[in-house]
Amino acid sequence: MSKRFEGRVAIVTGAAQGIGAAVAQRLAAEGAAVAVADLTAERGAETVETIVKNGGRAVAYGADVSKTEDVQTLVAAVVAEFGKVEILVNNAGITRDNLLFKMTDEDWDAVINVNLRSAFLMSREVQKHFVAQKYGKIVSLSSRSALGNRGQANYAASKAGVMGLTATLSIELGPFGVNVNAVAPGYIATAMTDATARRIGLDPEELKKAAAGETPVRRVGEPEDIAAAVAFLAADESSFISGQTIQVNGGANR
Repeated sequence: MSKRFEGRVAIVTGAAQGIGAAVAQRLAAEGAAVAVADLTAERGAETVETIVKNGGRAVAYGADVSKTEDVQTLVAAVVAEFGKVEILVNNAGITRDNLLFKMTDEDWDAVINVNLRSAFLMSREVQKHFVAQKYGKIVSLSSRSALGNRGQANYAASKAGVMGLTATLSIELGPFGVNVNAVAPGYIATAMTDATARRIGLDPEELKKAAAGETPVRRVGEPEDIAAAVAFLAADESSFISGQTIQVNGGANR
């Protein structure tokens, strides 16, 4: 595999499993030193172990990235460990699905805070380093659900917010050598989508089969599909792409 990120330092949030783990492993495989951030360092240990076993460099960090103080501590620790930070992947995300009339204040706030507030806090904290060094890449995870999905008012709103945040930050940070983009996955086979299947009373494999049948490429996505798109947007070859949300959904139109 090429070494597009040789000498680069990246932070990936929500990197203990699923898409976040795949992104961390992909960036490390291409030469980046990766800060694997999740709620606890213990949660990220397996991702770090996989990276190190494959010859890469990674350190696990525990942080609630929806909290300002945790974010400040995390970024400071990464810079102290690696000397700098150049790539941020805002991947941390949760679901608390329910129809509007059943959705609680707590479920709304939890999803907005983890999915959207964290992207704001992390981007704000790293930008001081990016601006000073006149270089940086921010890639955030949106979703196809941003266009609307039954039972996901909170999730859809948070992921639409990521699109708006991405477009705005690209305008503000572009003059300082910073690219800001987002990736909007379609159906990706992860523990989160398996949980969604069970919530609506389906076997996860049944839902995957149904989703594949509705997708033009006739399969569901894998975390590695998203990792490939994130890596492209984090690389120098995409330096003229900014403010975009790239749909990675196998051609699905809904």
